[in-house]
Amino acid sequence: MTLNDNVKRQVRKRANYLCEYCHSSEEASAANFAIDHIMPRSLGGADDLGNLALACQRCNGYRYNFVTGIDPITQEEIQLFNPRIQVWADHFIWSADGLKIIGKTSVGRATCERLDLNDDSHNDGSIVKARRLWVRGGWHPPDGDSQE
Repeated sequence: MTLNDNVKRQVRKRANYLCEYCHSSEEASAANFAIDHIMPRSLGGADDLGNLALACQRCNGYRYNFVTGIDPITQEEIQLFNPRIQVWADHFIWSADGLKIIGKTSVGRATCERLDLNDDSHNDGSIVKARRLWVRGGWHPPDGDSQE
């Protein structure tokens, strides 16, 4: 089933036009963000607003159809962050320079790892480079997000 434009608008507005996982701004992106199914359709997830999140192309790709990740501290399998039932600030904080997302909880750490929120598995660190420019421009981290 294809989501209609009204549903897509509602998801974008509810998310304040930020990726609900990495808090990147859709306005600063070269591509429109995806409407992500928190519980993937391939695993029985529905198309209702309670199962939809705004996700940048990068986070959407890394999330794929995963619903769990490994907490690097405890090595336990943990449910990924769910923006419909959890609050971003309870699980994540920005580094003091605003370039890296730090997981404060097992959910935050597992999500950072699974979605590679800081380009830790890549040498080029393209998302960190983009964040550096956004910080210089004064529009990152997003209003309301805390830093170390």
